[in-house]
Amino acid sequence: MPRDITKMEHRIIEDPFLNVVLYQPEIPSNTGNIARLCAAAEVRMHLIHPLGFKVDDKHLKRAGLDYWHEVDVRHHDSFEAFLEQREGEGELIAFSKNASTDYTKAGVNRGDYLVFGQETLGLPSDIRNRYPCYEIPIWGAVRSINLSTSVGIVVYHYLHELGRF
Repeated sequence: MPRDITKMEHRIIEDPFLNVVLYQPEIPSNTGNIARLCAAAEVRMHLIHPLGFKVDDKHLKRAGLDYWHEVDVRHHDSFEAFLEQREGEGELIAFSKNASTDYTKAGVNRGDYLVFGQETLGLPSDIRNRYPCYEIPIWGAVRSINLSTSVGIVVYHYLHELGRF
């Protein structure tokens, strides 16, 4: 019987530079890539349930997460539960292809929460309308940028802005 990865011990990052929030992610390989990025950059990851996949050893190994213990991951039953459980005074900053302001214009501070939506549906409009929302510009004739690529662009940009490197 596979172990429940949500119950496994994992790294705890005290006072993270940033938090990545994935709103109901659907594709395990994207979540795996984002988790790898969070572990490498020492950024806390929040998963808002329901997820579009099962979080167990089989699925995580397929996504390459044999180092899941290195990820500071927090699970939340809903977006409302996340809001109630979040730590610190960090602001929520949303990212969506439906926004009109470039992500480089956001004023991000240490401890802020970077919120990304589902791969197929994006962020619900109530979240986009409640929090500052930014886009990653797309100049070519494509519908969107892959979720894990988007998170990587934004996280490393802001880590640089915050003086992490």
